[in-house]
Amino acid sequence: MNERPRPTYDELANAKPAHSSWDVFGAGDELGTVNLLTPQRVAAAARLIRTGERFSLDYPVNAFEPYPTGTRPATRHHVFANNEFHRDDWLDSFYLQSTSQLDSLRHIGHPEHGFYNGLAAADNTAESTRLGIHNWAESGIAGRGVLLDVPRFFAARGREYNCETTIAIEARTLSEIADFQGVEFHGGDMLLLRTGWAGNYVAKSREQRIEFNSRNKSPGLAQRETSLRWLWDHEIALVASDTPAVEADPVIDSDFRLAGARPPERGVNHDGMLHRPLIALLGMAMGELWKLDELAASCAADGRYDCFLTCKPLNIPGGVGSPPNALAIK
Repeated sequence: MNERPRPTYDELANAKPAHSSWDVFGAGDELGTVNLLTPQRVAAAARLIRTGERFSLDYPVNAFEPYPTGTRPATRHHVFANNEFHRDDWLDSFYLQSTSQLDSLRHIGHPEHGFYNGLAAADNTAESTRLGIHNWAESGIAGRGVLLDVPRFFAARGREYNCETTIAIEARTLSEIADFQGVEFHGGDMLLLRTGWAGNYVAKSREQRIEFNSRNKSPGLAQRETSLRWLWDHEIALVASDTPAVEADPVIDSDFRLAGARPPERGVNHDGMLHRPLIALLGMAMGELWKLDELAASCAADGRYDCFLTCKPLNIPGGVGSPPNALAIK
């Protein structure tokens, strides 16, 4: 990609559309902020590997059954044998975003501007492959991961924290956590935001999950322009969390409400959500329901909150999402 100085978020106010990265990464681009993972940055991140300790950041398939939104039923795994010493298998009802996941750039569009880099909603059809997850599978996602541990920071500050509530994490809080942990951002980093939500959910019984889903709430990034500014100006290549949305849910107060917007007839109401400007305008890679507790414990133990991070989504042409197949190595 062109290595000319990238505009700040405030300078993107002059972009078309405003605060989009479309001109930054170029017409026809399908990688978005994954472009920030340059070979030089990947090579530098590889030098973070010291002990070789590895952490899988994917929960198993069906780990979040029943799925909190109720729209992604369980995957069925079938094993068969053609003879005594042969085994093969297949999956039914494999919703690619029903467990740890990575959203492709065709996942969410903006009602006023369409999908990333101007893809019209009418052209984002089941037959289209544009902006699909295969672009990231083929480019490869690897580089420096930086974990910000929200529960440990709140505990250290003596602040009340409950991962079953809506906590809007402001940009200034992200900076405070980074300062507390002694980490700096180098540009092209992948942000891992641990809230404790996923670990709390998978520890529940099925009955407890059903009860919780009736009042489901989760911490996450505040729906503020300051959040977008912080992510863009820190040159974050990918942001992932251990929650269903990365951002605070439900939306309580937002800078991104559209006047006169009506809820859709089906599906989630995305009005006011960060998903729209973050994916459709900035082209940022987003991961949800990542498995971060073990990595966070290791970081707290040795004081190292960065790692070498790889993410290899399934190579499904036109895929809307995929398990991340993410691995952190320290």
